[in-house]
Amino acid sequence: MADTKILIVDDEEEFASTLAERMNNRGLKADTVTSGEEALQSIADVSYDAIVLDLAMPGMDGIETLKRMLSLRPELQIILLTGRGTIQKGIEAVKSGAFEFLEKPVKFDTLLSKIDEAKSRKMTLTAEKTNDMIDELLKRKGW
Repeated sequence: MADTKILIVDDEEEFASTLAERMNNRGLKADTVTSGEEALQSIADVSYDAIVLDLAMPGMDGIETLKRMLSLRPELQIILLTGRGTIQKGIEAVKSGAFEFLEKPVKFDTLLSKIDEAKSRKMTLTAEKTNDMIDELLKRKGW
């Protein structure tokens, strides 16, 4: 999991910074932001292996942030976290493209495992997209 780049999006700054510190201590590279708007700015500049996104935030909530992020970067793997989850919200999150929906407090090792799965899935999707682009280029060139 070394060199895994994570973005943590949570309006609870103390939670986000503590989680980032634990991840950084395990060799991951974790950034934090406190709003959906900041998350959208961050994904424009950095390619993250996984996003850990809080569901309940003031302003743009986690579902809206998820939808906007995926419209900009469909390969993103987003793990939604919530302390106030419902089955309905979990279903909505997955239908909207979330990689996973977990309830707080989540076991740290469980979260790390999901991040590892998300990174693998992103790598697979990125490789498939690259292969498709190469195939299209070869077809256009007639090779």
